[in-house]
Amino acid sequence: MDRLTNTVRPYAWGSTTAIPELLGTEPTGEPQAEMWMGAHPGAPSRTDRGTGPVSLADLIAADPERELGPDAVRAFGPRLPFLLKLLAAGSPLSLQVHPDLAQAEAGHADEERRGVPLDAPHRNYKDANHKPELICALTPFEGLCGFRHPAETAGLLDALGVGALKPYADILRAAPEDAALREVLTAVLSADRDETAETVEQAAAAARRLAAEDGPHADACAAYAAIAHHYPGDPGVLAAMLLNHVRLQPGEALFLGAGIPHAYLGGLGVELMANSDNVLRCGLTPKHVDVPELLRVVRFEPRDAGVLRPEAATASGEEVYDTPIDEFRLSRFVPAPGAAPHPLDDRTPQILLCTAGTATLRAVAGSGADSAAALTLAPGESAFIRAGERVELAGEGTVFRATVVA
Repeated sequence: MDRLTNTVRPYAWGSTTAIPELLGTEPTGEPQAEMWMGAHPGAPSRTDRGTGPVSLADLIAADPERELGPDAVRAFGPRLPFLLKLLAAGSPLSLQVHPDLAQAEAGHADEERRGVPLDAPHRNYKDANHKPELICALTPFEGLCGFRHPAETAGLLDALGVGALKPYADILRAAPEDAALREVLTAVLSADRDETAETVEQAAAAARRLAAEDGPHADACAAYAAIAHHYPGDPGVLAAMLLNHVRLQPGEALFLGAGIPHAYLGGLGVELMANSDNVLRCGLTPKHVDVPELLRVVRFEPRDAGVLRPEAATASGEEVYDTPIDEFRLSRFVPAPGAAPHPLDDRTPQILLCTAGTATLRAVAGSGADSAAALTLAPGESAFIRAGERVELAGEGTVFRATVVA
């Protein structure tokens, strides 16, 4: 068992208070957006096995099969295939999508062949991996996820009463759903930004009006008005109006697969994703927006937001968030007071994160490890357990477990 020391990333959209409150530390006054737990080269966790601090990435690279287990290495290669985060959004993140594996491999190879520097602002593919992700709310959490059904969006645009939006509403009603969504998103993102800015401001003013009324669009319009406040004149505000608005309660989650447009708007959550940096932005950002590549990657499929709730998987009390990929698996333990210790499956590498109360990890006697070895985790603290290490979980805290599908 390795207690982890993790890096907090100070992105501008981050909350100044949410992560410090969880960790029990004083706010610095600066945004604290994400705390990374894992072996991503951008900010690997560190641990100390008695010889001084070392990065988890270096430990795994030195002996992948010992740390990850032969099955995980065979399936995913000699690296930890997931990245666990605490994410604290104080303002909206960029509207974005992620490529599938084939798109990422082809896009990365093309940019490498053309000599586009990895740190170039117009670089789309930082690596050759896909980036499905799961966000689980720790506090009430607000976001946008997937395209709303076009007829419903047409009704929203009608309610806004902005003349420049009427052609979009007509398209959304008339064309097949996928073609309508493609045509409207293309038009919004390809239009002259200065000309679009006036429409965005009119739509934002109308959204503020509807948000103050007790109507069917009030909740979503409040979100769109807030987005426009942070990104005045940004065409991404109009793109956001095509998407489902969702509010998660603590314990609820969203899965974001390849090509699904989404944005996180506010709240604290546990995020688990494949180990990748590939993001294509649709708007709500000063960063590069590659419209042709974005339109190639987006899946123009209307859908419900798809809120996930954990399902009991074993008698041990583990609750699993079911997702359709193998690179990561998120589960949660919320032990009842006085409950017996829970043995953890030891076939795969795992990271444990405590988010409430306290939890104790103890080596199982006869497992080849020191049976007296134990780690106690407070909120915000985490540990890496290598494959084959038999450990029991005890205590009365809430603990999230990140691993791979065995």
